[in-house]
Amino acid sequence: MHDFKVRILGSSSALPTSTRMTTAQAVLYNEVPYLIDCGEGTQMQMRRYNVHFGRLKNIFISHLHGDHIYGIFGLLSSFNLLGRKQDLNIFAPEQLKKLYETVLDLNNDNLNYKINFYSLDCSGKSLIFSNKHLNVYSFPLKHSKPVFGFLFEEKPKQLNIRKEIISRYNLSIKQIIDIKNGNDFVLPDGRVILNTELTHSPIPPCSYAFCTDTLPIPNIKKYINNVNILYHEATFGSDMKEMAKTTMHSTASQAAEIAKKVNAGELVIGHFSSRYKNVDILLNEARDIFPDTVEAKDGLLIYIKSKN
Repeated sequence: MHDFKVRILGSSSALPTSTRMTTAQAVLYNEVPYLIDCGEGTQMQMRRYNVHFGRLKNIFISHLHGDHIYGIFGLLSSFNLLGRKQDLNIFAPEQLKKLYETVLDLNNDNLNYKINFYSLDCSGKSLIFSNKHLNVYSFPLKHSKPVFGFLFEEKPKQLNIRKEIISRYNLSIKQIIDIKNGNDFVLPDGRVILNTELTHSPIPPCSYAFCTDTLPIPNIKKYINNVNILYHEATFGSDMKEMAKTTMHSTASQAAEIAKKVNAGELVIGHFSSRYKNVDILLNEARDIFPDTVEAKDGLLIYIKSKN
Protein backbone atom coordinates (compact mmCIF):
# COMPACT_ATOMS: atom_id res chain seq x y z
CA MET A 1 0.00 0.00 0.00
CA HIS A 2 1.55 3.27 -1.10
CA ASP A 3 1.17 6.58 0.69
CA PHE A 4 -0.05 9.30 -1.69
CA LYS A 5 -0.99 12.73 -0.38
CA VAL A 6 -0.69 16.49 -0.92
CA ARG A 7 0.31 19.18 1.55
CA ILE A 8 -1.03 22.66 0.78
CA LEU A 9 1.77 25.16 1.46
CA GLY A 10 0.05 28.27 0.11
CA SER A 11 -3.56 28.96 -0.86
CA SER A 12 -3.80 32.70 -1.58
CA SER A 13 -3.76 34.39 -4.97
CA ALA A 14 -1.46 37.29 -5.85
CA LEU A 15 -0.98 38.63 -2.31
CA PRO A 16 -0.07 36.70 0.83
CA THR A 17 -2.31 37.37 3.82
CA SER A 18 -1.88 36.89 7.57
CA THR A 19 -3.23 33.33 7.24
CA ARG A 20 -2.43 32.33 3.65
CA MET A 21 0.80 32.30 1.68
CA THR A 22 0.85 32.36 -2.13
CA THR A 23 0.69 29.20 -4.21
CA ALA A 24 2.80 26.19 -3.38
CA GLN A 25 1.99 22.52 -2.82
CA ALA A 26 3.98 19.40 -2.02
CA VAL A 27 2.81 16.15 -3.53
CA LEU A 28 4.10 13.43 -1.19
CA TYR A 29 4.52 9.87 -2.44
CA ASN A 30 5.91 7.53 0.22
CA GLU A 31 7.05 10.78 1.92
CA VAL A 32 9.14 11.83 -1.10
CA PRO A 33 8.11 15.41 -1.98
CA TYR A 34 7.40 16.84 -5.42
CA LEU A 35 7.01 20.62 -5.23
CA ILE A 36 4.35 22.35 -7.33
CA ASP A 37 4.92 26.11 -7.65
CA CYS A 38 7.02 28.11 -5.24
CA GLY A 39 5.43 31.36 -4.11
CA GLU A 40 6.98 33.72 -1.61
CA GLY A 41 7.76 32.02 1.71
CA THR A 42 7.55 28.46 0.39
CA GLN A 43 10.69 27.30 2.15
CA MET A 44 9.32 28.60 5.47
CA GLN A 45 6.11 26.64 4.85
CA MET A 46 8.14 23.55 4.00
CA ARG A 47 9.84 23.78 7.39
CA ARG A 48 6.58 24.53 9.19
CA TYR A 49 4.87 21.47 7.72
CA ASN A 50 7.86 19.10 7.74
CA VAL A 51 8.43 18.77 4.01
CA HIS A 52 11.92 17.28 3.79
CA PHE A 53 14.38 19.58 1.94
CA GLY A 54 16.90 16.81 1.34
CA ARG A 55 14.40 14.53 -0.37
CA LEU A 56 13.13 17.16 -2.82
CA LYS A 57 14.48 16.38 -6.28
CA ASN A 58 11.72 17.66 -8.58
CA ILE A 59 10.01 21.06 -8.85
CA PHE A 60 7.09 21.77 -11.18
CA ILE A 61 6.27 25.40 -12.00
CA SER A 62 2.91 26.22 -13.61
CA HIS A 63 3.70 29.72 -14.91
CA LEU A 64 5.81 32.79 -14.30
CA HIS A 65 3.60 35.12 -12.31
CA GLY A 66 5.40 36.23 -9.16
CA ASP A 67 3.01 34.63 -6.69
CA HIS A 68 3.98 31.25 -8.14
CA ILE A 69 7.77 31.66 -8.48
CA TYR A 70 9.25 34.33 -6.21
CA GLY A 71 10.10 31.77 -3.55
CA ILE A 72 12.29 29.68 -5.82
CA PHE A 73 15.30 32.02 -5.78
CA GLY A 74 15.62 31.81 -1.99
CA LEU A 75 15.01 28.06 -2.07
CA LEU A 76 17.85 27.51 -4.56
CA SER A 77 20.14 29.60 -2.36
CA SER A 78 19.13 27.72 0.79
CA PHE A 79 19.88 24.38 -0.87
CA ASN A 80 23.39 25.69 -1.54
CA LEU A 81 23.86 26.86 2.05
CA LEU A 82 22.69 23.47 3.27
CA GLY A 83 25.43 21.79 1.23
CA ARG A 84 23.25 20.16 -1.37
CA LYS A 85 25.15 17.98 -3.86
CA GLN A 86 22.42 16.03 -5.64
CA ASP A 87 20.88 17.25 -8.87
CA LEU A 88 17.63 19.23 -8.84
CA ASN A 89 15.13 18.86 -11.68
CA ILE A 90 12.94 21.85 -12.60
CA PHE A 91 10.02 21.49 -15.02
CA ALA A 92 8.74 24.92 -16.05
CA PRO A 93 8.02 27.38 -18.84
CA GLU A 94 11.26 28.04 -20.70
CA GLN A 95 11.73 31.64 -19.47
CA LEU A 96 12.24 30.50 -15.86
CA LYS A 97 15.72 29.21 -16.69
CA LYS A 98 16.77 32.69 -17.81
CA LEU A 99 15.23 34.24 -14.69
CA TYR A 100 17.02 32.12 -12.11
CA GLU A 101 20.30 32.15 -14.06
CA THR A 102 20.15 35.97 -14.16
CA VAL A 103 19.56 36.19 -10.39
CA LEU A 104 22.41 33.78 -9.66
CA ASP A 105 24.72 35.60 -12.06
CA LEU A 106 23.95 39.10 -10.71
CA ASN A 107 24.51 37.86 -7.19
CA ASN A 108 27.70 36.04 -8.22
CA ASP A 109 26.35 32.79 -6.78
CA ASN A 110 27.87 29.48 -7.81
CA LEU A 111 25.70 26.50 -6.97
CA ASN A 112 27.37 23.39 -5.64
CA TYR A 113 24.72 21.24 -7.24
CA LYS A 114 23.40 20.85 -10.78
CA ILE A 115 20.00 22.04 -11.99
CA ASN A 116 18.49 20.00 -14.81
CA PHE A 117 15.94 22.24 -16.52
CA TYR A 118 13.08 20.86 -18.62
CA SER A 119 11.00 23.29 -20.66
CA LEU A 120 7.27 22.54 -20.80
CA ASP A 121 5.45 22.02 -24.09
CA CYS A 122 2.22 23.97 -24.55
CA SER A 123 0.96 21.93 -27.52
CA GLY A 124 -0.95 19.35 -25.45
CA LYS A 125 -0.70 16.73 -22.71
CA SER A 126 2.92 15.62 -22.25
CA LEU A 127 4.59 13.04 -20.06
CA ILE A 128 7.33 15.07 -18.34
CA PHE A 129 8.46 12.80 -15.49
CA SER A 130 8.32 9.10 -14.70
CA ASN A 131 9.72 6.76 -12.06
CA LYS A 132 8.68 3.31 -10.80
CA HIS A 133 5.69 4.75 -8.91
CA LEU A 134 4.42 7.82 -10.78
CA ASN A 135 3.88 9.42 -14.14
CA VAL A 136 3.62 13.21 -14.19
CA TYR A 137 1.99 14.99 -17.12
CA SER A 138 1.73 18.67 -18.01
CA PHE A 139 -1.16 20.12 -20.00
CA PRO A 140 -2.00 23.66 -21.17
CA LEU A 141 -4.39 25.95 -19.32
CA LYS A 142 -5.50 29.45 -20.36
CA HIS A 143 -4.25 32.57 -18.62
CA SER A 144 -2.48 35.88 -19.36
CA LYS A 145 0.85 34.01 -19.48
CA PRO A 146 1.56 30.50 -20.75
CA VAL A 147 0.35 28.28 -17.93
CA PHE A 148 0.32 24.54 -17.28
CA GLY A 149 -1.62 22.13 -15.15
CA PHE A 150 -0.06 18.97 -13.78
CA LEU A 151 -1.42 15.45 -13.42
CA PHE A 152 0.24 13.06 -10.97
CA GLU A 153 -0.83 9.52 -11.78
CA GLU A 154 0.16 6.29 -10.08
CA LYS A 155 1.41 3.57 -12.38
CA PRO A 156 -0.87 0.52 -12.60
CA LYS A 157 -0.10 -1.99 -9.90
CA GLN A 158 0.57 -5.68 -10.45
CA LEU A 159 -2.15 -8.28 -10.00
CA ASN A 160 -2.44 -9.74 -6.50
CA ILE A 161 -1.91 -13.48 -6.32
CA ARG A 162 -4.36 -15.39 -4.11
CA LYS A 163 -2.43 -16.50 -1.03
CA GLU A 164 -3.69 -20.08 -1.05
CA ILE A 165 -2.49 -20.55 -4.64
CA ILE A 166 1.20 -20.33 -3.66
CA SER A 167 1.07 -23.32 -1.31
CA ARG A 168 -1.45 -25.28 -3.40
CA TYR A 169 0.87 -25.39 -6.41
CA ASN A 170 4.16 -24.96 -4.53
CA LEU A 171 5.01 -21.97 -6.71
CA SER A 172 8.56 -20.74 -7.23
CA ILE A 173 9.42 -17.02 -7.12
CA LYS A 174 9.65 -16.96 -10.92
CA GLN A 175 6.21 -18.56 -11.27
CA ILE A 176 4.72 -16.06 -8.81
CA ILE A 177 6.16 -13.16 -10.79
CA ASP A 178 4.85 -14.63 -14.07
CA ILE A 179 1.35 -14.98 -12.62
CA LYS A 180 1.40 -11.45 -11.14
CA ASN A 181 2.37 -10.22 -14.61
CA GLY A 182 -0.84 -11.73 -16.01
CA ASN A 183 0.28 -15.11 -17.29
CA ASP A 184 -1.67 -18.34 -16.91
CA PHE A 185 -0.13 -21.28 -15.00
CA VAL A 186 0.61 -24.59 -16.71
CA LEU A 187 0.58 -27.70 -14.48
CA PRO A 188 3.09 -30.52 -15.01
CA ASP A 189 0.36 -32.59 -16.70
CA GLY A 190 -0.27 -29.81 -19.21
CA ARG A 191 -3.49 -28.47 -17.74
CA VAL A 192 -3.77 -24.66 -17.80
CA ILE A 193 -5.03 -22.68 -14.82
CA LEU A 194 -6.32 -19.32 -16.04
CA ASN A 195 -4.80 -16.21 -14.50
CA THR A 196 -8.24 -15.01 -13.42
CA GLU A 197 -8.48 -18.03 -11.12
CA LEU A 198 -5.09 -17.31 -9.58
CA THR A 199 -5.24 -13.56 -8.94
CA HIS A 200 -7.50 -10.73 -7.97
CA SER A 201 -7.37 -7.15 -9.19
CA PRO A 202 -5.10 -4.64 -7.43
CA ILE A 203 -6.34 -1.36 -5.99
CA PRO A 204 -6.89 0.99 -8.96
CA PRO A 205 -4.13 3.60 -9.41
CA CYS A 206 -4.85 7.03 -7.93
CA SER A 207 -4.36 10.46 -9.46
CA TYR A 208 -4.11 14.13 -8.53
CA ALA A 209 -4.60 17.07 -10.87
CA PHE A 210 -3.44 20.64 -10.24
CA CYS A 211 -5.16 23.43 -12.20
CA THR A 212 -4.27 26.99 -11.28
CA ASP A 213 -4.67 30.47 -12.82
CA THR A 214 -6.95 29.66 -15.71
CA LEU A 215 -10.19 30.37 -17.42
CA PRO A 216 -12.41 27.28 -17.48
CA ILE A 217 -11.10 24.88 -20.15
CA PRO A 218 -13.95 23.30 -22.16
CA ASN A 219 -11.86 20.33 -23.32
CA ILE A 220 -10.11 19.63 -20.01
CA LYS A 221 -11.76 16.22 -19.76
CA LYS A 222 -9.26 14.83 -22.26
CA TYR A 223 -6.44 15.69 -19.86
CA ILE A 224 -7.73 14.71 -16.41
CA ASN A 225 -10.87 12.59 -16.76
CA ASN A 226 -11.79 10.49 -13.67
CA VAL A 227 -9.10 12.09 -11.51
CA ASN A 228 -9.36 11.15 -7.82
CA ILE A 229 -8.60 14.63 -6.47
CA LEU A 230 -8.81 17.83 -8.46
CA TYR A 231 -7.29 21.06 -7.20
CA HIS A 232 -8.76 23.94 -9.17
CA GLU A 233 -8.34 27.64 -8.63
CA ALA A 234 -11.43 29.55 -7.47
CA THR A 235 -10.16 33.11 -7.20
CA PHE A 236 -13.58 34.76 -7.23
CA GLY A 237 -17.26 34.19 -6.51
CA SER A 238 -19.93 34.30 -9.20
CA ASP A 239 -20.75 37.90 -8.29
CA MET A 240 -17.32 38.76 -9.77
CA LYS A 241 -17.63 36.59 -12.87
CA GLU A 242 -16.72 39.48 -15.18
CA MET A 243 -13.63 40.28 -13.11
CA ALA A 244 -12.67 36.60 -13.31
CA LYS A 245 -13.04 36.67 -17.09
CA THR A 246 -11.06 39.90 -17.43
CA THR A 247 -8.19 38.62 -15.28
CA MET A 248 -8.43 35.13 -16.82
CA HIS A 249 -9.33 33.30 -13.62
CA SER A 250 -12.14 30.98 -12.56
CA THR A 251 -15.00 31.37 -10.12
CA ALA A 252 -15.84 28.78 -7.47
CA SER A 253 -18.89 27.63 -9.41
CA GLN A 254 -16.83 27.26 -12.59
CA ALA A 255 -14.29 25.14 -10.70
CA ALA A 256 -17.15 22.95 -9.49
CA GLU A 257 -18.50 22.58 -13.02
CA ILE A 258 -15.06 21.39 -14.13
CA ALA A 259 -14.94 18.84 -11.29
CA LYS A 260 -18.35 17.57 -12.35
CA LYS A 261 -17.33 17.42 -16.01
CA VAL A 262 -14.19 15.35 -15.36
CA ASN A 263 -15.92 13.07 -12.81
CA ALA A 264 -13.47 13.99 -10.05
CA GLY A 265 -13.67 12.12 -6.77
CA GLU A 266 -13.15 15.30 -4.76
CA LEU A 267 -12.56 18.98 -5.50
CA VAL A 268 -10.15 21.22 -3.59
CA ILE A 269 -10.58 24.93 -4.33
CA GLY A 270 -7.90 27.52 -3.63
CA HIS A 271 -5.97 30.53 -4.97
CA PHE A 272 -8.47 32.79 -3.22
CA SER A 273 -8.48 36.54 -3.78
CA SER A 274 -7.29 38.37 -0.66
CA ARG A 275 -10.56 40.36 -0.72
CA TYR A 276 -12.23 37.31 0.88
CA LYS A 277 -11.50 37.32 4.60
CA ASN A 278 -13.80 34.31 4.86
CA VAL A 279 -14.14 31.96 1.89
CA ASP A 280 -17.35 30.23 2.99
CA ILE A 281 -19.21 32.03 0.21
CA LEU A 282 -16.89 30.40 -2.34
CA LEU A 283 -17.04 27.00 -0.67
CA ASN A 284 -20.85 27.02 -0.55
CA GLU A 285 -21.06 28.17 -4.15
CA ALA A 286 -18.91 25.24 -5.27
CA ARG A 287 -20.75 22.73 -3.07
CA ASP A 288 -24.08 23.71 -4.60
CA ILE A 289 -22.77 22.20 -7.84
CA PHE A 290 -20.20 19.67 -6.61
CA PRO A 291 -20.88 18.62 -2.98
CA ASP A 292 -17.52 16.89 -2.43
CA THR A 293 -15.61 20.17 -2.29
CA VAL A 294 -13.12 21.28 0.37
CA GLU A 295 -11.27 24.53 0.97
CA ALA A 296 -7.52 24.64 0.52
CA LYS A 297 -5.94 25.94 3.72
CA ASP A 298 -2.26 26.39 4.40
CA GLY A 299 -1.10 23.19 6.07
CA LEU A 300 -4.02 21.07 4.86
CA LEU A 301 -3.01 17.45 4.22
CA ILE A 302 -5.05 15.71 1.52
CA TYR A 303 -5.00 11.92 1.25
CA ILE A 304 -5.39 10.60 -2.30
CA LYS A 305 -7.30 7.35 -2.31
CA SER A 306 -9.38 5.33 -4.74
CA LYS A 307 -12.96 6.44 -5.26
CA ASN A 308 -15.50 4.63 -3.12
